Amino acid sequence: MEYDLLKYLPTTRKEMELRGWDAADVILFSGDAYVDHPSFGAAVIGRVLEAAGFRVALVPQPDWRGDFRDFTKLGRPRLFFALTAGAMDSMVNHYTAARRLRSDDAYTPDGRAGARPDYCSVTYTRILKRLFPDVPVVIGGVEASMRRLTHYDYWSDSLHPSVLVESGADMLIYGMGEKAVVEIARRGLCRDIPQTVWCAPEDEVRLPEGAILLHSHGEVLRDKRKYAENFRRIETESNKITPSALAQPVETDHGRLMVVVNPTYPVMTTEELDAVFALPFQYLPHPKYRNKRIPAYEMIRFSVCTHRGCFGGCSFCTISAHQGKQITSRSKQSILRQIDILKDLPDWKGYLSDLGGPSANMYGMHGRDMSLCQRCARPSCLQPAICKNLNRDFAPLLDLYRTVDSLPYIKKAFVGSGIRYDLMDEHYGRELITRHVSGRLKVAPEHTSDAVLRLMRKPSWKEYLRFRDFFMRINSEAGLNQQLIPYFISSHPGCTDRDMAALAGETQRMHYHPEQVQDFTPTPMTLSTCIFWTGLDPYTMEPVYVARTDADKRRQNSFFFWWKDRGQQPAAHFGAGRKKSPHK
Repeated sequence: MEYDLLKYLPTTRKEMELRGWDAADVILFSGDAYVDHPSFGAAVIGRVLEAAGFRVALVPQPDWRGDFRDFTKLGRPRLFFALTAGAMDSMVNHYTAARRLRSDDAYTPDGRAGARPDYCSVTYTRILKRLFPDVPVVIGGVEASMRRLTHYDYWSDSLHPSVLVESGADMLIYGMGEKAVVEIARRGLCRDIPQTVWCAPEDEVRLPEGAILLHSHGEVLRDKRKYAENFRRIETESNKITPSALAQPVETDHGRLMVVVNPTYPVMTTEELDAVFALPFQYLPHPKYRNKRIPAYEMIRFSVCTHRGCFGGCSFCTISAHQGKQITSRSKQSILRQIDILKDLPDWKGYLSDLGGPSANMYGMHGRDMSLCQRCARPSCLQPAICKNLNRDFAPLLDLYRTVDSLPYIKKAFVGSGIRYDLMDEHYGRELITRHVSGRLKVAPEHTSDAVLRLMRKPSWKEYLRFRDFFMRINSEAGLNQQLIPYFISSHPGCTDRDMAALAGETQRMHYHPEQVQDFTPTPMTLSTCIFWTGLDPYTMEPVYVARTDADKRRQNSFFFWWKDRGQQPAAHFGAGRKKSPHK
């Protein structure tokens, strides 16, 4: 296949010269390999800036260990450096829940480990500040977004101040950063730009009207209760459509700084999201990776993201804190245009691996009366009960499925994303199970204990059993033999050894040998992590049991594997029916 370098963002001085550039306006550094695809944040930010008329160059996975030539090879940008650790927090990318170093990295060519540093945002920023002290640095992406204020870091087992303070960056963009980064490029590092975080000496800061003052970094270091109070305020504001600004003092060796989090932009419209996906992505890795495999790209190369946001509010998940609780759905026309591009890519065989999103069955959903949503701060529209104001109409999603199925070059369009089985009706469920499951449907009950599930903000175990029975019935009626793949978590706050023993007993009674399991990993800015660190529910201030030590966590995880001690072989997953699925 022939590649045209001019169709990609430039990554070398030679590629800049091909465009006749002597300098770029913005130079973007990323901890991921450069895949020119809308599922990769660095490509999105680069393309959005390019569409706004700026010259953007991209340096993927620079070598931070040697003479730093990767940080200087493109010279000095006219406006600023922008950087992201990549699609994952670098510490989650590097380490398991047991803090063991991973042997691979899905966002690196050939899955090679070690292509980005620990605390990537901090490392990259400090290098750039050392080399170009007078050039502004703007950080963003999941790692920076989730570490925008004082946060618990599991890998050091300590509280860290805002990554803006720790890194020395000039500004931070949190959440989905398309609007903010363009505004910064146009206006400079103005302190009134929504969805940005900035800091300055405390005595120089005039807080925005209505700003909420949080406990200082020093106070929460000394008092876990104050950390829990901060978290409750932060999460409450992040779940509002129109949040207030937040401010937190941070004590340093050079005096007190004030970190200010500006409110978000309004939720993106369908037209705005369509415009992002209409940008000239090549849907391929940069030609520099020819003959190399990037595992994360292989997973999504023939998938389509239908929407952003998630109103599930799971306690251990960062999606709503990063993408937001409100759903922004792409138009059917935008999705069909992307599929039309995918069919012309190498190795296309007529199968979409996923037609979904953060939760695949939330497409097109929103509040019936948005004025009520404007006043709402609930973290979840589904728990502890489904909101009566939620429009649960599956007609737009079913129409999308059927339109895609009718395309002459589509053999099957699968739903590979997770679904919320508590957000489903029989009509949608039947369509999903009979036409869009590749033989295995992933769901996430997470536990069997309702007490633990309430802390997780997940539905009752009885809800899962009802869905399992429904899944088996539909399979039987359709003559299919598909598998239901449930995911479980051990060591989540509130989970005791007795709860894990009950889970083991329940799965044993069902003749099920769990394989899709994980040990809880505390990640910055989630409710579960707050409880893990403080031992308190920040909404009630009641104590919560936490399996904190490595020995506690190993013991809980071992309950999943009761069948190994008996020398048994893994049984089939939950299935039903009389013949093999034609999807397999």
